[in-house]
Amino acid sequence: MAPPSDVVRIARLQRATESEEPRRPSTSELQPGLGNGLHSVGRAMRRRFERRVRQAGLPLTRLQAALLIRIARNPGLSQTAAASDLDIEPIALVRMIDRLNEEGLVERRPHPTDRRVRTLWLLPLAWPVVSHILEINRAVREEACAGLSPETRRLLMETLSRMKNNLDAADAADAEPVEQLATGEGD
Repeated sequence: MAPPSDVVRIARLQRATESEEPRRPSTSELQPGLGNGLHSVGRAMRRRFERRVRQAGLPLTRLQAALLIRIARNPGLSQTAAASDLDIEPIALVRMIDRLNEEGLVERRPHPTDRRVRTLWLLPLAWPVVSHILEINRAVREEACAGLSPETRRLLMETLSRMKNNLDAADAADAEPVEQLATGEGD
C-alpha cells in the first residue's frame, strides 16, 4: 500500500487547527536563518569553484573534483564510502568513476579481503590535477574569507566542525532506537 501523500498530511494538519485562529509568524521569525546562510555561502563557493575550474580548462565537474580529493586523502577508499561521502547514489558514482577512469585519473582495484568491494586509487596523471584543484580551492577560500582574521577563520572552522558533530550525534541518537528494535536489543 502506498504511503499517504503530503497533501493528505497537510489536510489533517489543517483540520486539526481549524478550531483555533492560525498564528502568523513574526517578521523576525520569517527572516533567513543559519541554515539558509550556510546554504547560500556553500552555493556561492560552489559556483565560484565551478567558474574557476572552467577558466582553468579542467574538464571536471565539482563532484568529480571532490571525488579526486577524497581518493587522494584516503587511497583505497571503497566505492560505497565514496558515494556516501559525496551524498550521491552509487549508480551515479559508478558513472563518474567510469569517466575518470577513461581520463586516466582513477582506477578500481579489488579489495584485498572482500571480493564484493572495489577500492579507488589515483593514477599518476591525477596528481597534477589534484594539485590544481587544491590551488583553486585555496583561491576560492581566500575570496570567501577575505577580511577575516586568522583567529576568526580558526573559530569558524571549529564552530562548523562542532555543529556537524552535534548533528551527527543527533542523527545517531535518532537511529539508535530503530536499530535496537531491529536487533531485539535494548529490552
